[in-house]
Amino acid sequence: MRDAVPGGTIVRVRDVDVGGKRIIVIAGPCAVESEEQVISTARVVKAAGALLLRGGAYKPRSSPYTFQGLKEDGLAILGKARDATGLGIVTELMDARHLEAVGEYADAFQIGSRNMQNFTLLDEVGGTDRPVLLKRGMMATIKEFLFAAERVAARGNSRIILCERGIRTFETATRNTLDLNAVPILKHETHLPVIVDPSHGTGKRWLVPHLARAAVAAGADGLIIEVHPNPDEALCDGDQSLRPDDFIQMMREVKAIAGVLGRTM
Repeated sequence: MRDAVPGGTIVRVRDVDVGGKRIIVIAGPCAVESEEQVISTARVVKAAGALLLRGGAYKPRSSPYTFQGLKEDGLAILGKARDATGLGIVTELMDARHLEAVGEYADAFQIGSRNMQNFTLLDEVGGTDRPVLLKRGMMATIKEFLFAAERVAARGNSRIILCERGIRTFETATRNTLDLNAVPILKHETHLPVIVDPSHGTGKRWLVPHLARAAVAAGADGLIIEVHPNPDEALCDGDQSLRPDDFIQMMREVKAIAGVLGRTM
C-alpha cells in the first residue's frame, strides 16, 4: 500500500532511478533482429534522451509461425548494444528455464502481459535481486495486477516497476485499450513506480505520441516505446514502432509536458 512508503519507491535499473521526479524512457525495437539494427537504434534513442534500451530476444508471439526471436544470439546482441552505448537492458523473461541465460544480460527482467499470472515465473524472479518490470495482463483487473506484484514481493524482491500496456475490450479501433485510469489509481494504491507502454496500448504508430503525452500528463513515471529504423520491414510489431525521427519529436513533446508538471527527463 502507498502508506508503507509515502514518498514512493525508487527502483534502480543499472544506473537509472525509476520513480521520483525524473520521468524515464525505455526505448528500442520490439525484437532483436540483427546487431546493426539494435546498436543503431540504441544510439538513436540514447541521443534523444532514452535512459534504458528495450529489445526482445525471446518473443511470445500469438502465432507459432511468426518470428519467435533470436533467443541466446539475441541476448548476446543486447549485450553488445550495452557495451556500445552504456544503456541498461530491459528484456523479456518468458520461462523460468531461461532465468540464468537472460539474467546474464538483463539489467531488468520484463514479465510480459501473457505471463502476468505465471506464478512459477513470478516466484523465480521474486527470488532474485534483479528489478522486475511487470506488465499488466491484457485481461487483468488492477486488483489482479497488484496481486501479481505482491507475488514477486512475497518472495523477497521489492524492486518492481508496474507497467500499464493496454487491456482487451470490445473496442476494435486499436489493438488494445490503453487504460490511463490505471496510472493515478496505481500511484494512489501503491508506492511502486508506474510506467506506460503506448506502443502495445494502441498498436498504431501514429497514436503512440498522443498516448505518450497523455501518460506523462496522468502522472506516469516513465514510458516504454518501440522504435525501429525501418518499421515497414520489422519482423515484429512494425505497425506500432516509431521511426527514429518520430521518436525524437515525441521526446521533445513529452519533455515539455514533464516540465509543466515540475518533472524532468
